[in-house]
Amino acid sequence: MQIINSILTWVIKKRIHQIELFKKYPHDVQDEVLKKLIGSARYTDFGQQYGFDDLQSYEDYKQRVPVQTYEQLFPYIEKLMRGEQNVLWPSEIKWFAKSSGTTNARSKFIPLSPEALEDCHYKGGKDLYSIFINNYPETKIFSGKGLGVGGSYRINEFDPSASSHYGDVSAVIMQNLPPWAEFIRTPSIEVALMDNWEEKIEKLARDTAKVNVTHIAGVPTWTVLLIQYIVELEKKSSILEVWPNLELFFHGAVSFKPYRKLFETLIPNDKMVYWETFNASEGFFGIQDEKDSDDLLLMLDYGVFYEFIPVEEADNEFADAIPLWEVELGKNYAMVITTNAGLWRYNIGDTIKFTSISPYKIKISGRTKHFMNAFGEEVIIENAETAITRACEQTGAVIDNFTAAPIFLNKGTRGGHEWIIEFVRQPRDLSEFTNTLDDTLRKINSDYDAKRTKDVALVAPTIHNVAEGTFYNWMKKRGKLGGQNKVPRLSNSREFVDDILAMIASSL
Repeated sequence: MQIINSILTWVIKKRIHQIELFKKYPHDVQDEVLKKLIGSARYTDFGQQYGFDDLQSYEDYKQRVPVQTYEQLFPYIEKLMRGEQNVLWPSEIKWFAKSSGTTNARSKFIPLSPEALEDCHYKGGKDLYSIFINNYPETKIFSGKGLGVGGSYRINEFDPSASSHYGDVSAVIMQNLPPWAEFIRTPSIEVALMDNWEEKIEKLARDTAKVNVTHIAGVPTWTVLLIQYIVELEKKSSILEVWPNLELFFHGAVSFKPYRKLFETLIPNDKMVYWETFNASEGFFGIQDEKDSDDLLLMLDYGVFYEFIPVEEADNEFADAIPLWEVELGKNYAMVITTNAGLWRYNIGDTIKFTSISPYKIKISGRTKHFMNAFGEEVIIENAETAITRACEQTGAVIDNFTAAPIFLNKGTRGGHEWIIEFVRQPRDLSEFTNTLDDTLRKINSDYDAKRTKDVALVAPTIHNVAEGTFYNWMKKRGKLGGQNKVPRLSNSREFVDDILAMIASSL
């Protein structure tokens, strides 16, 4: 561990200097990234179709290449899945991140080039350590192991040569980890990539309970399940009796705000550090860079060129995307990326807000398809998570999971919102919880407030307080346990809410 610590210290100092450079010259760095991407791909099928060879500027690129949805890129990705190469990117594509998202059932396959793995995903992982240690030089995380829970992967059956694979991005990353990473992680790759989640969690618990785990990286939802399982397996009152040197949780994929109280209950250590990241199948985009703020530094030298569309225009086929140097503080944007895996002006579906433009820092505000707007209320995930967190604080509640959807207008009834919430610790008074959630939404969202005034379009929310394990059983029923799968927070349809309520009714 001393050798690893010495190497990492050297890498950290070098990398922090490079990060300071892109913070100082962000526009130059992004311009250089775009030129390099276009130059690299000029002889690909996509590059020749759009005349990359004579593109001279960002404005040329913007005028010639349209913003793409997954459906629009899919014909190119399908060729890659069938073994063709040099379609979107010149390097050989052997790996795909499979993502069903939470908006439809059809799987998405995101190509992962060697450059995307090395210069984006792995670089992001190394920077995560660098930035954290730069903030906490006294840390002892390398005195033990980091625990990471992956998904699974399989041979790509669409490729006649059977030379490519697809799976959860976490599984792809773990399967291709550089040798140095194996020295600082647990469990074994074989266990981390097991396919059956219920078998995996038992094996994970047994294998890691005896390891000196100092830090964890993962999605809050599934990390909670693992911690609870280990505590029960070892017959302890706290995970700190199992892992006394645990000091850090790198988290991402979903907002941590609704989970913080639950983690503080499970890990009763006031020195425990929670550090946020923004990584997805398409790339590693942001890292918290200060201990007193969970804003995310937008990482500008990972082979990703960024553009942004105001959310209110995101569904417009001809919406005007803008580059980094034209963004405004506090405005809600859909994020568009061009990457070193051949995703050209791809709208990834995540929405962000800039909290700083010197340097560029962001907060994730939601998904372009995850909102409630059946009555013009425009409630986004950020609103919902803020309101849920406030209601928990006000009533002493701790939640495990939630989802919400509209109650549509019917003859003789008014519209509203229906919430399904699974509590770990019950609120003192569910009516007070409901009122606090409603009041908070009214304070932070003027559109919601207008529709709630005198119950003109929306009545007070309805909350279902469901039994422990409800969301786990629902995700299991849908075949979405573990890995990168996330509970959909909001929907403008009743698909998820009705399915959960039907499952509950059938079990009575």
